[in-house]
Amino acid sequence: MVIDKDKETVEEEKLERMRHSASHVMAEAVQSIFPNAKFAIGPAIDNGFYYDFELPRPLTPDDLPIIEAKMGEIIASNTAFVREEVTREQARQLFAAQPYKLELIDDIPDDKMSVYRQGSFVDLCRGPHVKSTKEIPLGALKLDKIAGAYWRGSEKNPMLQRIYALLFRSKQELDEYLTLQEEIKKRDHRKIGKDLDLFVFSDLVGKGLPLFTEKGSIIRRTLERFIVDEELKRGYKHVYTPDLANIALYKTSGHYPYYKDSMYPVMKVEEEELMLRPMTCPHHFELYASKPRSYKELPFRIAELAKQFRFEKSGELTGLMRVRTFCLADSHIICQPDQAMSEINGVLDLIEYVSATLGLDTGDNYRYRLSLGDRKDNAKYYRDDTAWDFAEDVLRKVLTQRKANFFEAAKEAAFYGPKIDIQMKNFAGKEDTVFTVQYDFVGPKRFKLNYIDSDQQEREPIVIHRSSVGAIERTMAFLIEHYAGAFPVWLAPVQVVIIPVADRHIEYAGKLEAALRNKDIRVKVDARSERMNQKIRQAQLEKVPYMVVVGDKEVEAASISVRLRSGEQLPAQSMDSFVETVSRLIACRSKDLV
Repeated sequence: MVIDKDKETVEEEKLERMRHSASHVMAEAVQSIFPNAKFAIGPAIDNGFYYDFELPRPLTPDDLPIIEAKMGEIIASNTAFVREEVTREQARQLFAAQPYKLELIDDIPDDKMSVYRQGSFVDLCRGPHVKSTKEIPLGALKLDKIAGAYWRGSEKNPMLQRIYALLFRSKQELDEYLTLQEEIKKRDHRKIGKDLDLFVFSDLVGKGLPLFTEKGSIIRRTLERFIVDEELKRGYKHVYTPDLANIALYKTSGHYPYYKDSMYPVMKVEEEELMLRPMTCPHHFELYASKPRSYKELPFRIAELAKQFRFEKSGELTGLMRVRTFCLADSHIICQPDQAMSEINGVLDLIEYVSATLGLDTGDNYRYRLSLGDRKDNAKYYRDDTAWDFAEDVLRKVLTQRKANFFEAAKEAAFYGPKIDIQMKNFAGKEDTVFTVQYDFVGPKRFKLNYIDSDQQEREPIVIHRSSVGAIERTMAFLIEHYAGAFPVWLAPVQVVIIPVADRHIEYAGKLEAALRNKDIRVKVDARSERMNQKIRQAQLEKVPYMVVVGDKEVEAASISVRLRSGEQLPAQSMDSFVETVSRLIACRSKDLV
């Protein structure tokens, strides 16, 4: 029985063929301009395609319109794409002047391979392609940017020039994508972070090491207090453990052989070999194991805002999204196996509460990934098929019973067990793992964790690793982009700006400031010698939720005039009424301002 592909799949495959075909057209256009060009590869990618070249000179943005115009001529010529099958020797003759193609030919195991021709241009390719260049929608094509790329991704190989191109089904789709990209640029947390003075980086301090300003520190501290208070309500025991540890700790846990490439080098201190910690779980295990434990103490929920250190390559560092040191809202739940489902449900309840409070709802902003192991890969995963089966079944049942939006991914588990990854999309649509819930049946064995059960027998627990709000830095990056810097009032670094119309109103403004500050509302008075409209504009640029304007009328009536950052003017009201409203919105962490 032949099952027809769904319409969406067919359309996606057609679009991929168009994009790949267009990469050949780009290569032909480049060859016509640079006859001695050396060609590497040109695959289709999300939103378009690229091709890598070795050229006699560096490309500039001014070259792109010239190449694009030449591509337009080739597309308009309605030239057919023709597949030919050749032997290895024939292929080597065809590409005798193309060293990168010769290397690819040598890697093909079969003696027969395919090439594609359009006119006089020929390229090594498996295909498939569209029938003719005319099928490529010229109006939906745009050369995007130039970048450098090492041949085959290795720094040991030559640096090539990569031309990225966009290609969609129609000009409308292209225009919509370009509009979205402009909005993405505006929402880039690195730009907004600089504009709002939230954080900075310093080459002298080091790459991937953010410095938080006063305003950025307020947001961070507010997030930290929120999660700690919420975890304490839910029965977690918050602790402090050191940022350094003996390398023996990570060898005992098993992390060192698996993750040593992402760890920092060992520091020799007297007779000890110390490392900056890349994870917190071994520290928490040692706390648990510091004294005998009874089943009555389980589940044992231990939590920490833990500083961690990971070696990230400089090319992978991205603002707050990927840094070399970060603070993780980390926790480990040590429990009996029959408590696992209940505890994992409790963790997901917490994550969903935290996410909803931050304005990130499941389905729209994030989904769950059930990350599974590979029973055949003994080098990467701990060998215990029975334990893997039980753990994966527990996680799958939890997600299924919750009717959660989840998908399964093989070979994404930790070495010590499967996990639930919360995959969150940023405004650009790029998905990252933000929170994780991991089932661990290896740690208790390695650290000899145990408890005494009701029959006075020694038993081995299991461990659930989890993060409630993820890495504070990454979560801040998501929130900056999600809100475009216009944070809900409870997160805003400055919640109220008081603007006196003239110097004679400064005293009244000071009284209002004191009243707000006494209610723990973050407030400042803008007493600069600027026009009122300029002060309002500055507060709007800083995305302050409320602007309180006070002049003669307000002083006489003992009232205030309130303007929202959107420009909306609220009715005149008493200070007491305003304080009550703002305090209520802060207390319930509302996303609204009225």
